[in-house]
Amino acid sequence: MTKVEAAREEYRDWCRAIGISTIEDVNKVLASGDGVRLINICEARQERKYAAVADQIYWNHTDKRIVMMSGPSSSGKTSSSLRIAQQCVAIGLMPKVIELDNYFVERDRTPRDETGEYDFEALGAMDVELLGNQLNDLLSGREVEIPRFDFVSGRPVFEGNRMKLNDGDVLFMEGIHALNPALTPDVGQDRIFRVYISALSSLEGGEKVHYSTTDKRLLRRIVRDSRTRGISPEETLTHWASVRRGETRNIFPYEENADIVFNSSTLYDMPLLKYYSEPLLYGILEGSPAYDKAQSLLEMLSHVTALKPSEIAAIPPTSILREFIGGQTL
Repeated sequence: MTKVEAAREEYRDWCRAIGISTIEDVNKVLASGDGVRLINICEARQERKYAAVADQIYWNHTDKRIVMMSGPSSSGKTSSSLRIAQQCVAIGLMPKVIELDNYFVERDRTPRDETGEYDFEALGAMDVELLGNQLNDLLSGREVEIPRFDFVSGRPVFEGNRMKLNDGDVLFMEGIHALNPALTPDVGQDRIFRVYISALSSLEGGEKVHYSTTDKRLLRRIVRDSRTRGISPEETLTHWASVRRGETRNIFPYEENADIVFNSSTLYDMPLLKYYSEPLLYGILEGSPAYDKAQSLLEMLSHVTALKPSEIAAIPPTSILREFIGGQTL
């Protein structure tokens, strides 16, 4: 059994333990008026999982001072990394963050895809040498100057942002290549703790045996893109195939390199996403290239009972789901 399969099975066992094995079971809980209680139980579980990851980081931090996190689109990586960092602080570690987006190569060295466009998701777009040199310097106790990549000029600039790892510091990094050892070929792999984050589904229902992890992430992205990025649901759906290709190439082949798998799913994901995504999907009209997929998602959501506004209000501001619907305080 792979690490991802084991994480899904553990989640499925927990769901069964609290009496929920299908989406119909979730619907019954909501119909009984226990929606807020379900939200609270799910959030309590997530809190314990954040703490468990932080504990693993703490137990390994003497040797593994670099924490690399990755996962597919809309898995809640940003929220998860922030919550794990908070739990690290609570047990005496001090996370410091390096943004991998600052380690792109200069624009004229960026590889191009099959259409001739710059491929910023390719590993070749990363300045592996500079990153490796700085990580080794930090691990050796030396101070480095962290670059900022200027996307307008297409080159890194150095503006005096200096960093040094002190006792108790751990370095957090998150990005699509974070689980790929080729990102850090000159850094001892035994110095890196890797976390894979994904929204692993477990509920049976409809024609989707696991209620489709991929479709759940797509719904999350539709809601977030519409709310924060001004991207229409139609645009998100038509771009999704490209996102999936990037995940298949850059993320999924390396998921088993993770020291630990964090499941960002909750049992109230789909009821929440139905409330926000259904009106957006109904706005995609016949004749649109996204119409068939929108109808497929709507059919899936037809088996789900939506959360009520009063129940949504009970979702805490630190929840992963707030990353997509708004109101987060992380």
